[in-house]
Amino acid sequence: MTIPATDSPAERVSTPVDGVEVLGALSPSRAGDFMACPLMYRFRTIDRLPEEPSPDAVRGTVVHKVLEDLFDLPAAGRTAEAAADMLEPTWEALLEAEPALAAMFGDEGPDLTAWLSSCRTVLARYFDLEDPRRLEPAERELYVEALLDSRLLLRGFVDRVDVAPDGRIRITDYKSGRSPAVGFEAKALFQMKFYALVIWRLRGVVPSVLQLVYLGNGEILRYEPDEDDLRATERKVEALWTAIQLAHETGDWQPSPSRLCDWCSYHQFCPTKGGTVPPLPQRDAPDPSCDVEADGIVPTSLP
Repeated sequence: MTIPATDSPAERVSTPVDGVEVLGALSPSRAGDFMACPLMYRFRTIDRLPEEPSPDAVRGTVVHKVLEDLFDLPAAGRTAEAAADMLEPTWEALLEAEPALAAMFGDEGPDLTAWLSSCRTVLARYFDLEDPRRLEPAERELYVEALLDSRLLLRGFVDRVDVAPDGRIRITDYKSGRSPAVGFEAKALFQMKFYALVIWRLRGVVPSVLQLVYLGNGEILRYEPDEDDLRATERKVEALWTAIQLAHETGDWQPSPSRLCDWCSYHQFCPTKGGTVPPLPQRDAPDPSCDVEADGIVPTSLP
């Protein structure tokens, strides 16, 4: 069972950029794909090959949705018990939208009851880290986009934006996996700096705090960016786009084997796994619309 690659949610809410010849569009997820493995980026973004969903990835999707909807409740009702009660209806709604997901819990898959229990454990851990009764997010699952001077369009979805009375902005992202080991935080923070750059370009305010909430082991990673950080992020993003364009022009999408290969859905097409790389789709130039947040069920963080 696979989830086909389709138009992304970003495609449905993106606004046209009038009067500007946009170079392309890049999201933090796709930028991260290219940095991790150019060949995986190609399979996911250029070829749009279908991907196998995993229980870990779907857990992340369900938990994110519960935490988004939790703030629809009155403040006093945002309890761990309420979140636990929301879990099964959220899963059932996702299953109704994606019936093929039921196949994950067949003879060779995990037991559905045990999987739902693991979702409850992850959700309960959130309440050890934050008290949602004391929070009133300004935005949840916020779509943002900004056009750089280079004509590269940056876009993506931010899990939560908090705005203090004095105008300070905090960006929060939920991760269902574990926090990175010491010394490996930079890769995780790149996504958040990407979002901070977009917010800065949109609102003229540098976010005060970037916050990654890791529910896998109950830790929060915080970072306070400044303008120099975000200018450096902008240069990095533009360099990545240049490298992506070069790979498209040359057709040279190199695999980059690492421990991340364990979570890759494309082993049958990867030469490092004995697979055969399919021919490139016939396109005259990079398709700006294809380089956006992936649709369907894909990992939002490593399990």
